Amino acid sequence: MKLSVPDMTCNHCVASITKAIKELSSDAHVVCDLHHKVVDIANMTEELPEKIIAALDDIGFEATLLEAEA
Repeated sequence: MKLSVPDMTCNHCVASITKAIKELSSDAHVVCDLHHKVVDIANMTEELPEKIIAALDDIGFEATLLEAEA
C-alpha cells in the first residue's frame, strides 16, 4: 500500500513513521520517499489502511491512501 504523507520532511520524520508502522506490524517493509512524500508499505500482516493512517495521525502526520495492492 502507498500513503501520501505531505508533512514528512526529514529523516527524523522517516524514523518516526517507520517506527509507528512497525509497532503495528513488525514484519512490515517500509520505504519512505522524502522527495515525493510517499510511504510504501509491504508485508503487512492484517493491518488495515485505516489503522495505519490513525497511527500516523497519532504521531502528528496526516496520511492518505494512494493505492492498495489486492
